Amino acid sequence: MVKQESQFVAAAGTLALGLVVASLILGNSLIRFKKLDRSVVVKGLAEMEVHANVAVWPITFSEASNNLSELQSTLDRKQKIILDFLSVGGFSKEEISIGMVNITDHQANIYGGNDRSAEFRYIGRAQMTVNTKKTDLMTKAISRLTDLVGQGIVLNQDQYESRVQYLFTDLNSIKPSMIESATKNAREAAEKFASDSKSQVGKIKKATQGLFSIEDRDVNTPQIKIVRVVTNVEYYLVDK
Repeated sequence: MVKQESQFVAAAGTLALGLVVASLILGNSLIRFKKLDRSVVVKGLAEMEVHANVAVWPITFSEASNNLSELQSTLDRKQKIILDFLSVGGFSKEEISIGMVNITDHQANIYGGNDRSAEFRYIGRAQMTVNTKKTDLMTKAISRLTDLVGQGIVLNQDQYESRVQYLFTDLNSIKPSMIESATKNAREAAEKFASDSKSQVGKIKKATQGLFSIEDRDVNTPQIKIVRVVTNVEYYLVDK
């Protein structure tokens, strides 16, 4: 009987010791997990100023006449003047596309009614487009528009349809360096937070790349762009 009691006590002691050890192991694991779970989420910003590498210029002008053949001749003549202007400015024929000529007859307008009181019966609208990578030449050409005015040509200056578009299409060439810069910026922010909380930055827990945006630097220099990207990075924090 005494022997059985001794065996029972020994077994109970072993079990208790095992529970204590397991509790210590589990407790240490929870502590390590708690330390590992500490993290900080920061944003990293990268900006780069670039020059547009493509320019698109929709050119339109209008003429009015009561004689259809005279109207056509005037449109052809002024179109040639514009082509010569662009050629002198350094643009090739391959960079210039000529669109259709749209002619409106006020006396045959089935939607607006016949307007026989209009001063001119016919209104002609000609369209051309310059698509080039010579953005510097485009800027110079725009500054010389008074040369066309001196030859009797007034271009339509519609804010949306006729404005020059400067584009940056070489984003892939700068993406890697900008993402690297944004990530570095994020880590600097994380290190400042860690320093204030008496910790240090560990490995990256999670990271997401934001969308790239391309905007004009300002309204007066649309050929100069600002490219931006924001990354969201979550870092582990560890004790020093």
